[in-house]
Order: sequence, then structure tokens, then C-alpha cells
Amino acid sequence: MPRRALDNPLVLSILGLLLERPMHPYDVLGELRRRSESQAAAITRGSVYDVVAALSTAGWITETARLRQGNRPERTVYALTPSGREELVRRLDDRIRHPERDFTPFLGAIAYLGALGPAGAADALSERARRLGERTIADEQRLAEVLGQDLPRLYVIEAEYAIHQARAELAWIGSVLEEIRTGRLTWPTTGTADG
Repeated sequence: MPRRALDNPLVLSILGLLLERPMHPYDVLGELRRRSESQAAAITRGSVYDVVAALSTAGWITETARLRQGNRPERTVYALTPSGREELVRRLDDRIRHPERDFTPFLGAIAYLGALGPAGAADALSERARRLGERTIADEQRLAEVLGQDLPRLYVIEAEYAIHQARAELAWIGSVLEEIRTGRLTWPTTGTADG
């Protein structure tokens, strides 16, 4: 199995889920999608199965059972091994201690906000704030529902973090919109939609 499969961001998530309980890769996929709806489109069945195969080859997970229901294909259930738990702890500790700069598409776009001109920038930021606000409300409702199902808060703390990030972004957008409206954020006379 290529080493790059063990560098996949899903490794951490899959090891974490298997820390909670043994699972079949299909169950892992469903749980990842349920807990991370904002990233669900990026999580494919093939990528989960590839990472599971790599984790098994590395000795970080092991088969615990093979189950068959009706005419469905046999499903292999995996559990975390002691070395898998050690790897999970090592990776978690490293990622939590060392902040990395994430280069998001929004960060790349906001760097050239001036090209939209004041009116275009205000319009685009207002639309983003509206959509982000709606998504944040939906995320808060989903989180409350999940927590209402007796799922420990610690298991979905990443969703709580994402909501706080969204709220911070909304506050920042609000302050930039206010600066555009009052003229405190100035535009050059050339290189913009208005210039």
C-alpha cells in the first residue's frame, strides 16, 4: 500500500472512530458523513476503503469479525490495535500542539477583494454572511440533535469548533462590511471593478 494512503487526512478520523468501537468500513463512511456534513462530498467510499486497507497493512487496525446479512456481501469489522492507538495519540498530540496555516479557497479569494470594488465587495461579503449564517444555524441545530442522542460531547467537539470558527468569520465579515459602508476601508483608484 502506498505510504501516501497513511498521510491521508482520513487516517486520523478513521483511527478515532475505531477508538470508539469496532466498525465495518461502510459504517465508518456513514459515521464520517453524519458527523462532518460540510465535508461529506469529499469523503468517498473508495478513499475510506483505501485508507482502511493501508491501516490494516500498517498493523494499526485488525479484523475482528466477518458479518453477512441476507444476500449482502460479507462485511469485515475492524478494531484499533495497540499500535494503532499509539499512532492515533501521536498524530493527535502533534496536530493539536502545532497550528498550521490552512490555505482555504476563501483566503485565496479575499486576498483580492479589492478587484470587486466597494459595491461588489460589500455585495459578495453580504451574500457570504447570509449563507454562512444559515449554514451555522443548521449546524448548531444538527449538533444539538446529535448531543440529544446521548452522544458524548467529546465525540463531536470538532463540530463545536467549526461552529465557533464560522461565528468568528461572520463577526469579521460584519466588521469589514461596516468599514466598507463608512469608507474606513479604502480602495485604490485602479485595478478594481470601479476603477
